[in-house]
Amino acid sequence: MTDSVPADRAVPHSDSAAGPADPADWLTLPDVAERLDVSISKVHQMIRDRELLAVRRDGVRRMPADLVANQTVLKHLPGVLNLLADAGYDDEAALRWLYAPDDTLPGAAPAKALAGDQAREVKRRAQALGF
Repeated sequence: MTDSVPADRAVPHSDSAAGPADPADWLTLPDVAERLDVSISKVHQMIRDRELLAVRRDGVRRMPADLVANQTVLKHLPGVLNLLADAGYDDEAALRWLYAPDDTLPGAAPAKALAGDQAREVKRRAQALGF
């Protein structure tokens, strides 16, 4: 298994109903299972447990490719997803929040900042949404 997603496995954004801040590349759930080296049922369980975020695009449940770093889920993603759920965000709203432009964060969006040094700041901002 490789550390990066082959170009033919990452699905470019193509859903016209999606927001302008949506991620550029998507993975299908079987691709996520292969990348994480787990069964597809484990991926479904991880989604139910809010360890992963999947939304329906073009009739297929997909996950933003950049939320899976190599063979693991981004470290702070499950915590942020739980904080957003506690604040009343559904999966679509959580996706919009994660990819909303924010010039005060490196990478200009919370999802990009989760992969860097500002992950705790993203968690603090998600926590503040509940108040």
